[in-house]
Amino acid sequence: MLIDTHCHLDFKDFDSDRDAVLARAMEAGVERIINVGSSLEGSRRSVEFAAKHAEVYASVGIHPHDAKTATDAAIEEIRRFAADEKVVAIGEVGLDYYRNLSPKDAQIDAFKKFIAMAAEMELPLIIHARESHDDIIKILNGAGKRVAGVMHCFSGDERFLKACLDLGLYISFTCNLTYKKSESLRDVAKIVPVERLLLETDAPYLAPEGMRGKRNEPANIPLLAARLSDLTGLSVKDIARITTHNANTLFGLGLDDLSKLAYEIRDSLYLNITNRCTNDCNFCVRNTTEFVKGHNLKLDAEPSESDILKAVGDPGRYKEIVFCGYGEPTLRLGLIKSVSGELKKRGAKIRVVTNGHGDIINSRSIAPELKGLVDRVSVSLNTDTEKAYVDACKPEFGPRAYKAIIEFIKLCVKNGIEVEITCLDLAGVDRAKCEEMAKSLGANFRARHIGIVG
Repeated sequence: MLIDTHCHLDFKDFDSDRDAVLARAMEAGVERIINVGSSLEGSRRSVEFAAKHAEVYASVGIHPHDAKTATDAAIEEIRRFAADEKVVAIGEVGLDYYRNLSPKDAQIDAFKKFIAMAAEMELPLIIHARESHDDIIKILNGAGKRVAGVMHCFSGDERFLKACLDLGLYISFTCNLTYKKSESLRDVAKIVPVERLLLETDAPYLAPEGMRGKRNEPANIPLLAARLSDLTGLSVKDIARITTHNANTLFGLGLDDLSKLAYEIRDSLYLNITNRCTNDCNFCVRNTTEFVKGHNLKLDAEPSESDILKAVGDPGRYKEIVFCGYGEPTLRLGLIKSVSGELKKRGAKIRVVTNGHGDIINSRSIAPELKGLVDRVSVSLNTDTEKAYVDACKPEFGPRAYKAIIEFIKLCVKNGIEVEITCLDLAGVDRAKCEEMAKSLGANFRARHIGIVG
């Protein structure tokens, strides 16, 4: 599924073929659309349009161009619209100093009122910012209660991006990301955490490259997803799933996010076999979310061998099968061995992502048992010293865990299993030392960044 989180299908540009536009969107896989109100009348139209179509949701607000019309009576009317069950956001609101079609004071006053409305009604904001970035951030920071939201049609630099992310905002790109001269915008898009990414057309505006000058429409969202796939190294399917989850989270669209036993990222299939872990890392994604790359990994119950094999299907579709989920896989060593044995018969390549505690967990060296079943292990060493590891990862086995990890790595190498050691950019950790350690142990090394998982 794809979601167009920002378009204006209520505009007269679509009067002649609105139903056909919706049909083309559905055919293209764009199964949910948020129609964004940009004036009092536009907000009324947006609510009416959403009421007629199950796949369409509405937002309500007054664009900064029309901020001079945001009288107290107009604000109260928007508030009344916002109570509708199909309204999922307050917007499009914000500041536009490029055209200044409304005085700056009027824009700022209206924006502050809409922020207060969003906080009161517990709805996210859809924010318009053009040549007004500093004031946008200043006003949001001074608003008191932090409000969720999205910076629509993002066009800022890296500094503005960081300020938006620090406020907890999502970042939305339009099809202008496909333009030949948008290289600087693509450079910024590359560094947006995909967990904060949304897709939009802003239709009828900003048609993609090759269609410029024509009317844009939601059916063009797949072209934007493909461009973001190129920029992130993720598959189009990954981008679709992640951005759909993000939109569902921000706007409360009520889509099912069922837990996964087997989940795809890029061209690999990951197996999620337990929620349990022997670490309590202060940086772990488990502290903030149950989702990785749009997949819900919080299991209701630990799966059986038959559950896992059924979820895998044909392993030949994937570059590798990876034991890596919400917990530490070697807590279920027997399952790893039995599933790997069956998948190996089907020609699969097997990798295990582990914290390296397997020997302590199972009270024996497990590397000889993995030989011939597991092609590669990725070990989350994370730090360059035992003390740093204990402080950051809080292993239930205490300081002895670090030495056990090193020993596990040595024995995997000895048993012909390829080893990759990963290390995080934690404060005070010498990653160069981690890399040297990996080399001395006969392992490969990969630097990882906090907050980037999967």
